[in-house]
Amino acid sequence: MGCLVSTPKDSGGNRRRPGNIGEVSVYVPGLRIPKSVDFFQSLGGHLSKTLVERLTALRTRIVVMAGQEAPTITRTRRKTATQHGGSTLADLHQALEDYLPVLLGLVTDGSQLQYKVQFIWVNQEDDAEETAMFNAWYEVLSVLHLMAMLLLSQANLLLLPRTSADGYQPKVSEESRRASIDIFLKAAGYLDCAVRHVLPQLPSELRRNLPVDLAEGVLRALCLQALGQGVDIQLGMAIDSTKATLAVKRRLACEMVKYWQQAQDNIMNLPLSNGWGEKHRLFIKWKYIEAKAAAYYYHGLILDEGNTEKSHGMAVAALQAADEYFKESKRACEVFNAAHPLSRNPPLWGTMKYLSEKIPKDTSSKVRINRDLYSYEKIMETAPTLPDFALALKPDEYQLPPADHSWNENVQLSHIGINQVNHDKR
Repeated sequence: MGCLVSTPKDSGGNRRRPGNIGEVSVYVPGLRIPKSVDFFQSLGGHLSKTLVERLTALRTRIVVMAGQEAPTITRTRRKTATQHGGSTLADLHQALEDYLPVLLGLVTDGSQLQYKVQFIWVNQEDDAEETAMFNAWYEVLSVLHLMAMLLLSQANLLLLPRTSADGYQPKVSEESRRASIDIFLKAAGYLDCAVRHVLPQLPSELRRNLPVDLAEGVLRALCLQALGQGVDIQLGMAIDSTKATLAVKRRLACEMVKYWQQAQDNIMNLPLSNGWGEKHRLFIKWKYIEAKAAAYYYHGLILDEGNTEKSHGMAVAALQAADEYFKESKRACEVFNAAHPLSRNPPLWGTMKYLSEKIPKDTSSKVRINRDLYSYEKIMETAPTLPDFALALKPDEYQLPPADHSWNENVQLSHIGINQVNHDKR
């Protein structure tokens, strides 16, 4: 059950196509926007007027806010204060959190009410302009996706360097970096819940016909992207710490490679053919290459601590690989930024600011020194295998909230109504 309607991309819907999304530290592949639904027409004969009015008010608030704010949220904004003084991202996220428990009453205990309402959302990565389904689990999935995208947008704003009070190079504060890690884990938690607990509720036919924005591969890739960027922040903080050893930095860099590799594996075969989707694929490709540059660099430094000809040869090979991946990552970054919607890099900071200075310098130094000791032919032709570490960063454990208490009141009112009818019959 759950009829599907997809509107072609040339239908002239409400899809937002900004030409430029500004500075990007964290790529957000657009925000899916809900369209209005008539709960009274679908549920008026099944639920109390009060509950239908509450569902309508909560969802209408989201429709209005998302429709007004999505075009500006997807473009970089240093300030996100609304006319009411609050944060646009936080307000819309709160509206979704308020709506979700009331929405979940439609699916509680396998209720048939989940098939009564046609929910419509405007897509961003899919060729179809919008997708409509008579299934409340589709609405739950869409809400979780939007909540995660809002958090990634928030992380992007936190990780854009700002000019410091001392007037030196723009930087990201330690407070913002720590806050961004928490946000990445929370976003990953929403996406992990969507994959493990919401997608399985949809019939297999509907799952196959979901827009690519909500395809399992995209959801998993976004979850892994959040974790990969969280580890990137951890590595940058380790680089700044005098207590962090080379072994710690190598482990973080190698873990980062695995997150981005898994993200790429999940997204590479999906039909992401339009602007947002193709740019999403390019972002993951860029970050994967960048992570490999960091991992081979720290692996090379540790290998160079050995005292054998073999270890020095492997160190040089690793550092040469790091240098090649670093050059390739700069090219991948340019391709990403040139893809529509256009974007640009913020000033370099953190992990890549450090490595952009160290990788070329250390590679040149080590290769020159070791070439004096060993012939070029003795240097390994391929880079040594990176160590395989277990992934330490996990998504937050997010559970869907229980159905709102107003559903209990609706059941009680229904029983009162039934009893009244029986009394009248007597």
